[in-house]
Amino acid sequence: MATREENLKKINAELEKMSDEELEGVAGGSASESASDSRFLNSLGGFCDRYGTFRMQTQDHDYEIRDAWKRVGVDATIHTGNLFTGGSNNVYKIDGKTVSRVEAINHAMEVTGHYMEWNSWEW
Repeated sequence: MATREENLKKINAELEKMSDEELEGVAGGSASESASDSRFLNSLGGFCDRYGTFRMQTQDHDYEIRDAWKRVGVDATIHTGNLFTGGSNNVYKIDGKTVSRVEAINHAMEVTGHYMEWNSWEW
């Protein structure tokens, strides 16, 4: 039976073979990002329902969040993964240009004229 240290070495060796994009998929986190997006877009104008991370991972709500972003002029590619695999970070585009999530949020608030305090909704 392998020791803990031997197992960690094997895992690290496999991780070293992966690209940054593949590692993001292992790390996951985008289900919570998408859930947070749903709460933001709901608070901004009721553009979609509010979802928690678990529901994002177990049910298909990607299309609803993608459509809500589209209503405020942002093309979003949603990567929620599932309970067993993470997804990579979501991708946000405005006029064909990839932007950060913060830029997408600022754009959405500008388009709708609804400005919120950063702490008024859960990230």
